[in-house]
Amino acid sequence: MRIIGIDLSGPSNPQHTVLAVFELQDGELTFLKLRRSIGDLEILEEIQEQSQIDEVVIGMDAPLSYQDGGGDRLGDKQLRQFIVSLGMKSGSIMPPTYNRMVYLTLRGIKLTREIENLKSKHPISIVEVHPGAVIGSRILSKDLAYVLTYKQDMSSRSFIKNWLGEQHVTQLPAFIDEESHMIDACAAALGAWHWKDSSHQPKWLLPANPPLHPYDFCC
Repeated sequence: MRIIGIDLSGPSNPQHTVLAVFELQDGELTFLKLRRSIGDLEILEEIQEQSQIDEVVIGMDAPLSYQDGGGDRLGDKQLRQFIVSLGMKSGSIMPPTYNRMVYLTLRGIKLTREIENLKSKHPISIVEVHPGAVIGSRILSKDLAYVLTYKQDMSSRSFIKNWLGEQHVTQLPAFIDEESHMIDACAAALGAWHWKDSSHQPKWLLPANPPLHPYDFCC
């Protein structure tokens, strides 16, 4: 199985988009490749290529739906409450229609619908993932400060890179801690793995509620 973590950015700044590809085998999520600064077509081509090899599971860090009428979705409210209970900050979860989020939401919705239309040899499944919550819900409480600062601090990212290895996310390249978007793509893959693999389970999950919210949301 191929697990793909995507830290998506808005359509006008694709330089902040990172896609990480892993192979799941024998309880290890082994790093295969990482692509940075990629647009929609390149993302679709990569997913198409991986789906010719094996089943693909995609963990995407972006809102994949929005609340009819605006504001929070049920999942946004519940996940915000969950991360605050862990000691994390609530501000990392914003309504999908908030002015800072709306273009990211647009890109996430557009991409997932295009992924569904790919002609793949093997199944493709998609889950919405919050990478910071993936890390914060698994890391020891004494190390939570690293989660609160990894967006700004390289030493915190280095700690999380090593921590990912302890979570059986293996063979990560040395440069993965250079920017938070790469850490987030790897964490999104970790969350997607635990969502898909019956031997694990998400730390938090809101099941899909079609037609308005067609994807599971997890960490």
